[in-house]
Amino acid sequence: MKTETLKIKFVNKGGFLPEYKTEGSAGADLRAALEEPITLMPGERRLVPTGLYSEIPMGIEAQIRARSGMAINYGIGLVNGIGTVDSDYRGQWQIPLINWSSEPFIINHGDRIAQVVFTKYEQADFEVVEEVNETERGSGGFGHTGIK
Repeated sequence: MKTETLKIKFVNKGGFLPEYKTEGSAGADLRAALEEPITLMPGERRLVPTGLYSEIPMGIEAQIRARSGMAINYGIGLVNGIGTVDSDYRGQWQIPLINWSSEPFIINHGDRIAQVVFTKYEQADFEVVEEVNETERGSGGFGHTGIK
């Protein structure tokens, strides 16, 4: 059963709209829009253009995520882990890639370089209080539940 689809408006100056590869895909692939190939050297960070400009509805965030195949096979990831395109941003979507590997990586026009997942969000009202409720976890942080 297909759910109602979200409408996202794009100005496309690169030739490639986001594309879902399977019916159950949460992420739509984003492609590089390049005039010439980019060689991403080991340890190098670079903004890679997509040629896309969007109008995202208020209350929706576009999460830019690494492609798992590029990460595991070539060591290519996102500099900031997950990027956000806000609903009021109107500039070109550029993907902040990093080469974590020890080998140069070439990006060509049309290569799939990241994926986008659209999600709803809420803005919060922040309130200062003297204390917060206690829980069983309390202040237990990273690793507090152990390995097994």
